[in-house]
Amino acid sequence: MECPHLSSSVCVALDSSRFQSGSPSSWCCGVCRSNKSPWVCLTCLNVHCGRYVNGHAKKHFEDTQNSGCHQKKCEKQEKEKPQHSVCMDCSSYSTYCYRCDDFVVNDTKMGLVQKVREHLQSLENSALALDRHRKRKLLESSSNSSKLVKDSGVVTAHCATGLRNLGNTCFMNAILQSLSSLVEEFRKTLCSLWQGSQTAFSPDSLFYVVWKIMPNFRGYQQQDAHEFMRYLLDHLHLELQGNHSRVIMSTLSEGGLQSSPGDKCCINGTSTIVTSVFGGVLQNEVNCLICGTESKKFDPFLDLSLDIPSQFRNKRTKNMENGPICTLQDCLRSFTDLEELDDTELYMCHKCKKRQKSTKKFWIQKLPKVLCLHLKRFHWTAYLRNKVDTYVEFPLRGLDMKCYLLEPENMGPESCLYDLAAVVVHHGSGVGSGHYTAYASHEDRWFHFNDSTVTLADEDAVAKAKAYILFYVERQAPASADAKL
Repeated sequence: MECPHLSSSVCVALDSSRFQSGSPSSWCCGVCRSNKSPWVCLTCLNVHCGRYVNGHAKKHFEDTQNSGCHQKKCEKQEKEKPQHSVCMDCSSYSTYCYRCDDFVVNDTKMGLVQKVREHLQSLENSALALDRHRKRKLLESSSNSSKLVKDSGVVTAHCATGLRNLGNTCFMNAILQSLSSLVEEFRKTLCSLWQGSQTAFSPDSLFYVVWKIMPNFRGYQQQDAHEFMRYLLDHLHLELQGNHSRVIMSTLSEGGLQSSPGDKCCINGTSTIVTSVFGGVLQNEVNCLICGTESKKFDPFLDLSLDIPSQFRNKRTKNMENGPICTLQDCLRSFTDLEELDDTELYMCHKCKKRQKSTKKFWIQKLPKVLCLHLKRFHWTAYLRNKVDTYVEFPLRGLDMKCYLLEPENMGPESCLYDLAAVVVHHGSGVGSGHYTAYASHEDRWFHFNDSTVTLADEDAVAKAKAYILFYVERQAPASADAKL
């Protein structure tokens, strides 16, 4: 947004002696000394932590505001004194105004915001160059050097790279850290995540491509990570088909997916790597309660959206004692259980020739290689969208999908087992606010991706997460003795 407060808030002189040493992305908060999510005030150059750490950047703004004076005197002083309301993210270089409560896209007449941004980028590049030089020297001097270099709990080398937040783009970062494969900009972004040449990569190019082809995601407001994932997969699928002219909105509004021979999950009748990796098939059975007529339909899917059963919706944490813990299996059973449709969903019975009460049941006819499970945490009420903050217990290994299959007897003992690969977590109370992070497994290690900050995580931390989206990978059956010969 165009911020009207820059002239009273951005009044800094670029004196390097006033900055902390080291890379700006790891500067420490002047209050709690945390080096996570540092923000620099563009009035006084003091550094404080962001709202998702301890919120000292916002508190700095609040503390500098006048309190307890008469209204007219306050108004006069407010016009004269610096406001301390505008700050810059030291990792993504995005600018935020606390008085507007939004990200800022404009600059002062003298271009002071851009000058600060360029100065921080220069300091960051210099610090990264020095860091790479030190690591190279360390590797040269040690024959048993570790593949992983850890500094204050933050992963800084060899495998895991963070994604800078470009302004409320954590919904995109969390999904990108969870997915793998596909098309040019996406491929380049994902390749950069595991090269180990930098601690944080800025996905500007992909973000602007997203703006170009997905108008719903333009701007810097918070978005729904699941909605972004579906748009992304559908667009990638269409691009891989070479069909650039089709508008994604028509694809989604029409259901997007169509069945085809061979039980392949396809859009417009053609399979791509997207559908071969994420594509499964549901069998939808509807029975008329008046005449008993049964209708069967096959519905391809790229992910399954699961309700959290209503009896568990007051249980916030794993350790609360008010009843049993909700499990992922409870959500899957709720999805596949026989359900009587209410009066707003009457089934058009072709035998009765009118809409009748009916029952519905889902079976999984074909499981995908990567099973994506979306827990429906956001529900519309009359005026707003509420979040279901229930903890849902999920297995890290050995999720058995056999009991949800249409023909389980045709499946081998290992072919229905899935192991967890990634988890997307939403922190906060609403879909239009809060923050997204992701846990992902790589080479038998778990990492926590919080935009540009990447830390090692243990399995307990992953298991305690309040999952929003879960990615499970099909377990490969061990090769038989005959196959090895």
